[in-house]
Amino acid sequence: MDYNNLPKDKFVFARREGKIADKKLDTKPVGYFRDALRRFRKNKSSVVAAFIILILFLYAFLVPIFSPYTVDDRDGYYKMVLPKSDLFGWLGWDGCTEQQESQAGYDYYCSIGVEYGTSAVREVRGSTVDPNTGNVNYKLYVDSYEKVGFTYVDLTEEEYTALKEYQNNTGIQVVYPMPANYKTTFVAVTNGANLWYKLADESDTTSGEARDHDENGRPIYTADYLMKKNITYGQYDSLRLDLPGDGEGGLHYVYAVKNQTGYHLRVLYKEYYNYQNGHYATHLFGTNQHGQDIFMCLAYGARLSFMLAIAVSILNLIIGVIYGSVEGFYGGTIDLVMERISEVLGEIPFIVVATLFQMHLAKKVGPIPSLLFAFVLTGWIGIAYRVRTQFYRFKNQEYVLAARTLGASDKRLIFRHIFPNAIGTIITSTVLIIPGCFYDESMLTYLGIVNLETSGTTSVGTLLSHGQTYMSTNPHILLFPALFISLLMIAFNLFGNGLRDAFNPSLRGADE
Repeated sequence: MDYNNLPKDKFVFARREGKIADKKLDTKPVGYFRDALRRFRKNKSSVVAAFIILILFLYAFLVPIFSPYTVDDRDGYYKMVLPKSDLFGWLGWDGCTEQQESQAGYDYYCSIGVEYGTSAVREVRGSTVDPNTGNVNYKLYVDSYEKVGFTYVDLTEEEYTALKEYQNNTGIQVVYPMPANYKTTFVAVTNGANLWYKLADESDTTSGEARDHDENGRPIYTADYLMKKNITYGQYDSLRLDLPGDGEGGLHYVYAVKNQTGYHLRVLYKEYYNYQNGHYATHLFGTNQHGQDIFMCLAYGARLSFMLAIAVSILNLIIGVIYGSVEGFYGGTIDLVMERISEVLGEIPFIVVATLFQMHLAKKVGPIPSLLFAFVLTGWIGIAYRVRTQFYRFKNQEYVLAARTLGASDKRLIFRHIFPNAIGTIITSTVLIIPGCFYDESMLTYLGIVNLETSGTTSVGTLLSHGQTYMSTNPHILLFPALFISLLMIAFNLFGNGLRDAFNPSLRGADE
């Protein structure tokens, strides 16, 4: 066909009236961040990691607010008790442990609780007899909370009166009869508050329980002891509480001994703890060697580490983005000088910086600000390097040259045209600063370089350091902080990988 001599009737106007324009899109436009979120949600492992991080974050910030315990709460009687949960007790989360005991130990633990109708021994799981000595060894399943049993306390007149009123109003018995001391005629007991029964050998507290015909322990309460010694109560200024079932045959047991400052008495510690704190002791993760609740201490330490890591991430992001942008955009001599400065700072070992800051700067500003300065001094270098690399990659692209030709300023070119293409790498780097800072802080406190443990402060690294000592005897002290930081590190790495892929513009549409 001869296209040079086409007749006019072959040509038809597409539209005689109005302007020709593109039709309006029926669907809503998808923005950069919405598209990134859509692609992030397709990465299932990253989504799961995000939920794990959220749970750990809420745990760190909410538990210290709602927990009945604080870092200052240190209970010497409930030291290193095992994890216990009323909800998951049927799964073995019952605060009990299996231990081997001799006959004396068997008598001791079985006798705890007899006075108030229970026992520290939940189950006898077997026994063996030594063929050479004839001694019996028992395998007991013992409640680590109940085996605290009884203890002695000294109260003032006001405290003693308030405790009696509490018993009368609630009907809960806290104070129990005082056992006598075998070796002296004084009422003050040295054999232990749980030795209320007669021993087979009065000169040896490890001799085991003396048995009667019914195989029941024989109590040695002070009233019986004084009567046998023909000593009157008045000589000891002893008092008794009006409690049901007090004594037998008209004999009144001694419940309190008056001293120079107040009263000395024997209490059931779990009820005395409830009286003082308004709740019974139940520690979901157990307690450490100081008697602190690990569930709360771990949350408090994690909150401190999260706050420090977030502050470090923000500061490093600001410094790194500005520094790397200037390097990558202008290049030349400016880049050469700035890159040499960052290389010099980057060669300084972080652990040396942190140690020097803690030795000198911490004395003036405190350990936490000093640690923050140590993290920020060199922490921005990685972000600056990545930003510089991305700027060198995109600053000579056609769309940047076109924008420069149209008169765009350096500020507009940096933050409008180049920076958005580097945002995926920057976000990933910033997010990964948090677990890195978390890990470094734990390492420094674990090694003892930084001490964040005070009367009202602790850290995850401190808990790990303390737990290492008891790894073979009480592994729960180390287990939960180690699980927390391990789970956090894994989750953040998966989460960071998902963010990197979601914010990478080159991958847009690749999975469609």
